[in-house]
Formats: sequence, structure tokens, C-alpha cells
Amino acid sequence: MRCPFCGNDDTQVKDSRPTEDNSAIRRRRFCPSCGARFTTFERVQLRELTVVKATGQREPFDREKVLRSMRVALRKRPVDADRIDRVVNSIVRQLELSGETEIPSKQIGSMVMDTLAQLDQIAYIRYASVYKDFREVADFNEFVGHLKADPEA
Repeated sequence: MRCPFCGNDDTQVKDSRPTEDNSAIRRRRFCPSCGARFTTFERVQLRELTVVKATGQREPFDREKVLRSMRVALRKRPVDADRIDRVVNSIVRQLELSGETEIPSKQIGSMVMDTLAQLDQIAYIRYASVYKDFREVADFNEFVGHLKADPEA
């Protein structure tokens, strides 16, 4: 593992332990060259996933993009960061276990929407505003109207 401070290739693991939800290994590392300490996380990856965008473009699946989008939607909401991490792990695991290596971006967006609907209604609306490309206030009103009519949605 390369040191993020000095770039040295030879770092030492000082401590390893599983994360709280056992989905990753947390490693404390030390760089003998510059003396810096840092943490890395090691996760199991069952298969290489490729995201197929609406344009047909393909790119490697990036767990951090899902995590970032959920954090943006959940900003200033009463949801613990560990809980966000666990639900992202759950989404990733579902995708890996689906048996498919190419996943449409719409499917990932739908999974995030479903998760946010159960987690926090405000975050759900925030995410939907981007995912469904709301252009004006009427789009919000229509979406919230559907929520009021079907609170399970």
C-alpha cells in the first residue's frame, strides 16, 4: 500500500480488525519513511460490475458514487453515517448477487430510491428531484402528491 503522504511503497500494517458490520477490514498503517499513520479499508468484491448508462456508455461500478449520492440526499438528516454505509453495502451486495455483470444505471437509481424511501422521506424527495430530473415546482408537487396518495411508495 502506497503512503498517501510521501508516496513510499513500503508501508506496514500495525492493526487489523473487522468493521462494525463485518463488511470490511479496517487496517491501521504506518509509513517508516515519513512516519505518517493512516487507515485503509479492504472489502470483498464478488464480481466486477459494469454500469450501463442511458447513453449506452459503460463504466466500472463505483461504490463511492452511490455512497456520495446518498450522503448528499441525506445531508442534515437524522441518519447515522454507519447506517448509510450499511445500506450502501446492502445495495452493492444485491447487485453482486444478481448474477449480472452489466447493471443498468436506472436499476441502481431505483434501488437507491427504494432504500431512501424507507430510510428518510425528505432524502427520498431530494434524490428523486435529481433522479427524475424535476424541472419546475409542478414536478415536485406531482411527486409529493403521489407520496400523499400512496405513503408506501
